[in-house]
Amino acid sequence: MPGHELVRRHTVYSCVMGSRAFGLATEDSDTDRRGVYVAPTPLFWGFTKPPTHVDGPAEEQFSWEVERFCELALRANPNLLECLHSPLVERLDDTGRELLALRDAFLSRQVDATFRGYAAQQLHKIERDIRNHGAPRWKHAMHLLRLLISCRDVLRSGELRIDVGEHRDRLLAVKRGEVSWDEVRVWMAELHEASDAAASRSPLPTEPDRARVEDFLVRVRRASAGAPDPFPAAASDAVPQGTELQ
Repeated sequence: MPGHELVRRHTVYSCVMGSRAFGLATEDSDTDRRGVYVAPTPLFWGFTKPPTHVDGPAEEQFSWEVERFCELALRANPNLLECLHSPLVERLDDTGRELLALRDAFLSRQVDATFRGYAAQQLHKIERDIRNHGAPRWKHAMHLLRLLISCRDVLRSGELRIDVGEHRDRLLAVKRGEVSWDEVRVWMAELHEASDAAASRSPLPTEPDRARVEDFLVRVRRASAGAPDPFPAAASDAVPQGTELQ
């Protein structure tokens, strides 16, 4: 089954992400869509497996197969965790509701390393732009700060909120280049310091609840296969004693 058809027919959850979900949208903002689809279990039984992700079919649309989505979210990938917390949900079925009900199972103190790790990668790119072009890409600087704000707040509260709320005006000023790079660096340092203080006493667990997520995934696969257990342990499957295997 082609990837686009999987997205059209088997999406269980889709949402709007990017600036519109973060509360940073302006008149020229794109509409980025992200989603999760469940590839029918029989597609895994042959040599050719279904895709783990699909780009499209619409512009600015990207989707993950549910297993790949869960795998990355359990690693505290910021993009996946933020997707689970978008306030702009466009499509949701019963399986999608179960996935959203697991949001807390994916969260752990690992967000400290992954969110700040992604921010460090972004900072490296920005500094390269400064060296090569004399100025940062201010939109990237804005999103770096937004990610550090999310990191600080989720460590403090144990809950991930992706709308920037009170920080919107200041962040958009960064995007417009109205804040100096030195001021941006000071703000970054303050956010890192706040995250350091929050990390040791965060209400988040040390590790995500992998068993709870795996139970969900197994149930989804079984339901898709149309049987309570795709590999039943039946007595008739045993090889009688004395039987020679050819």
